[in-house]
Amino acid sequence: TRVGKTRTAEVLIKQDIARGDVTIVFDPKGDADLMRSTFQAACDAKRKCYVFHLGYPDISARYNPIGNFSRITEVPTRITDRASGEGSSAAFKMFGWRYVNIVAQALVFLGYIPDYQSINRHILSMDELFVEFGHAFFKGQRVEDYSEKLATLAAAVNHNQLPPAIRGRDNEAIAVMQLYKNEELSDPIFDGLLSSFRADKSYYDKIVSNMTPLLEQLNTGRTSELLAPDYLDLDDPREIFDWKSVIEQEAVVYVGLDCLSDSVVGGAVGASMFSDLTATLGGIYKGNSKIRRICLHADEFAELLGDQFIPLANKGGGAGLQITAYTQTSADLTVGIGNADKARQIAGNFNNLLVLRVKNKETAEFLTEQLPQVQVAQLTTVTSARDSSEVDTETHFTSTNEDRITTENVPLLSPSELIALPKGQAFLFTEGNLFKVRIPFSHTDDSLPDALESIAEDMKERYLSTTPEDWFKRSEAGKGYV
Repeated sequence: TRVGKTRTAEVLIKQDIARGDVTIVFDPKGDADLMRSTFQAACDAKRKCYVFHLGYPDISARYNPIGNFSRITEVPTRITDRASGEGSSAAFKMFGWRYVNIVAQALVFLGYIPDYQSINRHILSMDELFVEFGHAFFKGQRVEDYSEKLATLAAAVNHNQLPPAIRGRDNEAIAVMQLYKNEELSDPIFDGLLSSFRADKSYYDKIVSNMTPLLEQLNTGRTSELLAPDYLDLDDPREIFDWKSVIEQEAVVYVGLDCLSDSVVGGAVGASMFSDLTATLGGIYKGNSKIRRICLHADEFAELLGDQFIPLANKGGGAGLQITAYTQTSADLTVGIGNADKARQIAGNFNNLLVLRVKNKETAEFLTEQLPQVQVAQLTTVTSARDSSEVDTETHFTSTNEDRITTENVPLLSPSELIALPKGQAFLFTEGNLFKVRIPFSHTDDSLPDALESIAEDMKERYLSTTPEDWFKRSEAGKGYV
């Protein structure tokens, strides 16, 4: 930490923006200078820039992580990705996937765009969605006088004669169930909703308990405004974006996840964005869309890691994706994904490695173990002298001078050299070649719009650590700078 990682990101991001590539920046911690430099570089290049920040919902752009899909099954997959799939939780995860899939299909059938808010509401209580779907379905099936029939059936409901699982449920919902049976209709979405409606309450709650905490996280407070935008509210000035439109516009996106304030919600939103981006790139890869280079920069990479990142890293290159990930230690990958094998799988997808000063030997060896050994010649000078004990000769001593050259294999770079690097200097390993580089510190003008400038100043106050950026310039006495 504090050796130039984020400042290196600024340099690379500015180059990508200036080159005209689609540029997406994930910033979990919320670095004010990184946001400022990204927005400024987009303005300099006359590029559209979206700023999404969970910590500032009044000014942030809005984004629906599950609103765009090529197949409806992508919606439950993105929602249940973060749920535990280990051991006995795997079965609950799959059943939860089924119920979310049923709700998503019903919403799309009714003409709604799925979002976390609507999914959460209907997962907790299915009656409202079941009734609305039933009216639309009976109308589409041209059931004669279905409204009058439903009213008659609802008025005649006797809860004492109903199965225990649906006693106390909404009368109109029970009427929809009975009319569907009376008309002898068949529909897979209706059948799915019906099975959910008739499920025992305690059993149903156990099934969905694996994913309701995640949905609650994403629907609490002002976060729900950003992740469930009202597309029909024309008075809301906040922009709405999705990855497909970003790529088509060749725009720039800055994503501030506010993980210092709430790492759980920030990580969940970041993971959802990755899942959505993976699906979007899949559509580009198998379609006839123009392939554009998409540069994804992920600062504090471990905060964003999840199973959904693996297919993004494995197969995103075919759709033009180029990922640059920033992390502090090699152990962060294992901690972030929770599995050492998956961490190695992710690390194996990165072609180039840029290493600034590191603190521990294991992280340094992440680079040094990839480097070949080299032969080093050693020159040894040997000088000797020997006295003569023969009194009958004129030789009093003999001397010898030798130069001996030997070779041995040594590492091209040792971990200690990485641990001792000055701030802003790094080793770059690319295409089998090793380079020693220095990172230039970019200059940022204070030319942001007033709203974003106020955010940047507040981010500095809220997120700045106790160690100042310019600690290395301070004098030993602590008075001023050297």
